[in-house]
Amino acid sequence: MTILKASNIRKYFAQPEKFEVLKGVSFDVQQGEFLSIVGKSGCGKSTLLYILSTMDTDYEGTMEIKGQQLTGQGQNELAHFRNENLGFVFQFHYLLPEFTALQNVMMPALKLGRYSKEEIEQRAMQKLSMVDMQDYALKHASRLSGGQQQRVAIARALVNDPAIIMGDEPTGNLDKNNSQKVFDIFRELTITNKQTIITVTHDPDFANGSDRIIEMEDGNIIGTHFPKGKH
Repeated sequence: MTILKASNIRKYFAQPEKFEVLKGVSFDVQQGEFLSIVGKSGCGKSTLLYILSTMDTDYEGTMEIKGQQLTGQGQNELAHFRNENLGFVFQFHYLLPEFTALQNVMMPALKLGRYSKEEIEQRAMQKLSMVDMQDYALKHASRLSGGQQQRVAIARALVNDPAIIMGDEPTGNLDKNNSQKVFDIFRELTITNKQTIITVTHDPDFANGSDRIIEMEDGNIIGTHFPKGKH
C-alpha cells in the first residue's frame, strides 16, 4: 500500500538569487518500507525531507500521506497531522537536557492529548524498553551519552505510534556500534510494526541495509537501487 506520494516537487531558494533546489521530484513510498535518500551535500535531500515532513510548505507540486493531500493545508492542520502520523529523528537529538529521558519521550503524546498521563507514561516506558533505555528513564538527558540520547530521541519519535518515521542523518553523530543499534531499531520497526522509515543519510552501510536507496544529484533523482536483491 502506498503511504506517501510526492508528485513533481519543485523548490526554489530566493537568496542570493533565485535558485531551483528541487527540480520536479516524484516518487512513492510503500507502507513498511525502509527507504534511504543519499547524495552529496547540497543535492537537495534534506530540503526534500523537510517538505515530506510537512514542515516546509513553500514548494510547487503535491504531496500525499495516507491518502490525504497535505499540500495547501494550513499550519494548524499540518501540526496536528504531523504529531499524529509522523515521528522525527534528527542528527542532533534535541532532547531537553533538564528533563529526564522519560519526560522527553512523553512530550509529543502529552501534546497530542489522546491518552491520560498515566497511559502516556506507560507508553513512554514501553518505547524506552524497545530501544533498550528503560533503565535510564529517570536520568536527566544531559547525563546520557550521545548514543543513549539518540535512542531516547527514537523512543520519543515512536511514542504516538506514527505511520512514518523520518530521519535526517540519524547516525551522523554516532560511532559504528551505536549506528548499528539505531539501524537495528529502525529495521525492527518496519518488520514488526509495519512502520515506514524514510532517512537521509551519508552512511553507506546504513543505506545499504535499507530496502531501497534513492540517489539524488543537483535537485533530481538520478537513480533508485535495491540493495542485496531486495526488490
